[in-house]
Amino acid sequence: MAAVDYLKLAPAAVGILLVGFAEGLGAAKTYAARQHYEVDTNRELLGVGAANLGAGLSSGMVVSGSLSKTAVNGAAGARTQLSGLVVAALTIVTLLTLTGLFQRLPQATLAAVVIAAVIELVDVPALAALYRVYTRRLGRYYGVAARPDFIAAVAALLGVLVFGTLPGLFIGIAISLLLLIYRASHPHIAVLGKVPGTPDQYGDLERHPDNQQLPGIVILRVESSLFFANADAVSQRVRAHAAQAGTRVVVLDAETAPTIDVTAVHMLAELTQSLEREGVRLLVTRQIGQVRDVVRRVATDTTPVGVYPTVQAAVQAAQQPPDTTTPDAPGGGRHAR
Repeated sequence: MAAVDYLKLAPAAVGILLVGFAEGLGAAKTYAARQHYEVDTNRELLGVGAANLGAGLSSGMVVSGSLSKTAVNGAAGARTQLSGLVVAALTIVTLLTLTGLFQRLPQATLAAVVIAAVIELVDVPALAALYRVYTRRLGRYYGVAARPDFIAAVAALLGVLVFGTLPGLFIGIAISLLLLIYRASHPHIAVLGKVPGTPDQYGDLERHPDNQQLPGIVILRVESSLFFANADAVSQRVRAHAAQAGTRVVVLDAETAPTIDVTAVHMLAELTQSLEREGVRLLVTRQIGQVRDVVRRVATDTTPVGVYPTVQAAVQAAQQPPDTTTPDAPGGGRHAR
């Protein structure tokens, strides 16, 4: 077989791989949850791959898990892999001696058997639960992407019903990726205020309106990783808060930003320099180790690489004159001014 023939077969092969593995893993996880045991996804993939290699070398059929067969097996009370051997033996007996009984069986009868077997797996309450994962606040944050799991599930469901199994699977995957990218590129940035009666605790002002916002200081918390897809959005939000009347210092709480990339580091450098020209200082606090490592590697002269250990430490530095130098936290660099 020529290489061009393999290329022609590749799309169909990938489709078979995705559908077979998704169906088999879906059935395994469904019944694992019911019987309270764990399923190792990697071992499942290795097992299915080894079985298909064996089938390919011996001119066998494609091997994959079957949702309908698993449902029938579970309904019959199967508990171990011995059920597979019993089914194989009965299949051989049926092929050798009982085919006459089934050769005139209408396909509608087979369809009814399959539907009766898998009807219990149609979990409408689970779909309703995905729909209920919504609040008005989430709607303001993410808009149409506030219900990502529900949207992806409905898209996959309709895709399978309208276009078939393989196109429906790709539709579900595509919608899930688009929703993930959309949410990642539109991170929520919380404005923090000091919790009354505490010396150094700060919380979301929107969720706790009784928190106190300090005069001239805006404390922001980016609740997402910082990377190329959301760097511009974060920069715009910080600039908008810095442009408010009376703002002298913007404190960026990075504790909820688990990762950062080169684009975001350069964004922070440009943002620091731009805000300084407008008379606003940018201070960064509580960078976790991964973020600090990346910032150190790609930092420029204007990147705020210094890390204040707490928000309170950054607030105290913000309340000092701009030319005052604050000692760096252990392992940190200089502080932005």
